[in-house]
Order: sequence, then C-alpha cells, then structure tokens
Amino acid sequence: MKLHLRLRDLREDRDMSQAAMAKLLKCSQQTYSRYESHTTELPLESLIFLAEYYDTSTDYLLGITDQIKPYPRSNEN
Repeated sequence: MKLHLRLRDLREDRDMSQAAMAKLLKCSQQTYSRYESHTTELPLESLIFLAEYYDTSTDYLLGITDQIKPYPRSNEN
C-alpha cells in the first residue's frame, strides 16, 4: 500500500473531510487532495505531523511496514 492510500484510509477512519485535514496541516483542501491523489509530494514536516496525529510511524505511512503501532520512543535526553 502506498502513502496516498494510507493517508486516505486513516483520514476516512476518523470520519474527517479533506478540508478538515488540510486545515490541520495549514494547507488548502486542493493541496491536501493532491497528497492523497499522489500528484504532489507530502512535505517531511507534514509526514511527521500526520504520523504523530494518527499515532503511527512514518514507516507505516510510507508503506515500509504494515505494523500500524508506532515504535516505542527512546528515553534519551
């Protein structure tokens, strides 16, 4: 599964519109729609925000792993 499909599925699982997600990402609905249709690259900052928002890992969003649970955070200071 690709990033754009996971973005759409996670957003729809939360019953969110593209406009609502775009507002969280501080972009237009059209821009967010392009992320989901894979016609525009998702900025790294947005990828990290979405991983935290959905409580998953960037690896899951990118399709590197199918494990939806995020990795444990390290306790390094």
